[in-house]
Amino acid sequence: MNADLSHRPDPAGPEETSPLLPFTERELPAGRHRFHKERLMAQIHEDLRAATPPVAPAVGGRPERAAATRRNPFLRRAVLLPAAAFALAGALATGFLASTDLGGPDGPGTTIATVPAMTTRLGTVDASGAPQLLDRISLAAASAPAPGAGVRADQFLYTGTRTATTYVKTDHGKSSLVSEELHMRHQWNSPDGTKGWLIEPGNTGPEGVTLEGPDERGNTPTPHLNAPSHNYLATLPTDPDVLLQRIYRETAGKGRTPDQEAFTTIGDLLRAGQPSPALAAALYKAAAKIPGVVTVDDAVDAAGRHGVAVARLDETSGQREEWIFDRQSYAFLGERIVQVQGESGERGLIKPGTVVSTTAILTRTVVDHLRQLPN
Repeated sequence: MNADLSHRPDPAGPEETSPLLPFTERELPAGRHRFHKERLMAQIHEDLRAATPPVAPAVGGRPERAAATRRNPFLRRAVLLPAAAFALAGALATGFLASTDLGGPDGPGTTIATVPAMTTRLGTVDASGAPQLLDRISLAAASAPAPGAGVRADQFLYTGTRTATTYVKTDHGKSSLVSEELHMRHQWNSPDGTKGWLIEPGNTGPEGVTLEGPDERGNTPTPHLNAPSHNYLATLPTDPDVLLQRIYRETAGKGRTPDQEAFTTIGDLLRAGQPSPALAAALYKAAAKIPGVVTVDDAVDAAGRHGVAVARLDETSGQREEWIFDRQSYAFLGERIVQVQGESGERGLIKPGTVVSTTAILTRTVVDHLRQLPN
């Protein structure tokens, strides 16, 4: 029986404030921290988005590109990486792909527990209601407190999210659709983006991994739209038209279509960053100008919270990307990707109603030290 996310109890309680102790993964083996650096995986993620190869049938028993992994910062499922990603990862790529069925890149025991695939009610779509809803959301965002306001250069922005991904699991030649168990993801970043830390079951050991230092090419990462720092966000224009033009320009050639990539990029900025009230308001107003944006009457985030959604259908994959908002305050709760048309995944196992990925933002704040949890 499928795990219906819309009927799960709200799990956003004890784990938010005491998340470090329950982690049981092994310590990362020596030398594997660099493999896990989020900056490397973010670059591979960008190469995938730039290449956007079409989903193809399985050939010779090898799984097709998994539709559920596009947003995963570590791409830990079996995927067919484009040549650029292999060039970037080098010899690490072989070990990564070969170990998929063993758990994570660090071998058996590091993968997170799985549950039956998450499903949900698809919700009713209103093709004309997005501009009005986004206008109300924009007004609410403009007057909301800024989570990262006043952060000092020696402090860190903490983001605590609950998340899970659905994927096709292959074991001894038999494929099945499973979802990760809902789990906490804890991330700390310095305002300039040069220092950081990540703790997430299935991706890191209990102590987590550093996000500091050069990438695998030896280059110092430069913040940009799809990998922004707090300071970078402060440089973005708050005029919606100018902002949208910049997003289209800087994401040209990425994603399946320009409109879908623009929508996805705005969602990334809202979820992964801590934009100022003025920038958040501009992002919502910019999103209202993207063709194909709709509203969905009911959507559920990874914490079990129901809300109204602003969404856009990727007609190539049949997946709908939904941003979920509180019905009264219009606060941004999280996002999810739902299969609504056709089938994807190996052998078409990802069917309409499947929650491909889900994220709930539980805490955004400023702390004084890496790995410090908010009170």
